[in-house]
Amino acid sequence: QVLLVESGGGLVQAGGSLRLSCAASRSIFSFNAIGWYRQAPGKQRELVAQVGASGTTNYADSVKGRFTISRDNAKNTVALQMNSLKPEDTAVYYCKASTSMNIYWGQGTQVTVSS
Repeated sequence: QVLLVESGGGLVQAGGSLRLSCAASRSIFSFNAIGWYRQAPGKQRELVAQVGASGTTNYADSVKGRFTISRDNAKNTVALQMNSLKPEDTAVYYCKASTSMNIYWGQGTQVTVSS
């Protein structure tokens, strides 16, 4: 069983920054991809950003230029630096990791951006 533990959420004013972190219970090299999804009230869960095993990154159009995903292989963590936050970024943010056989989710962390 893989555990993914998110941290770093909170309340911030529009234009501010937050940094989310996801700690995995095993080497992140074992995953095909690891990244961040979010779900706002009444909306479907959507991809925010992810990084593949080769290091290739993928971002939602809505966060390009504002969010940056990075990984620390030694610490088995993946971070999401979020700058220039907007009220529409308010959501529960989930860490997701996938292998060829399984998908793992963290418990989520709330991000609230006030206008």
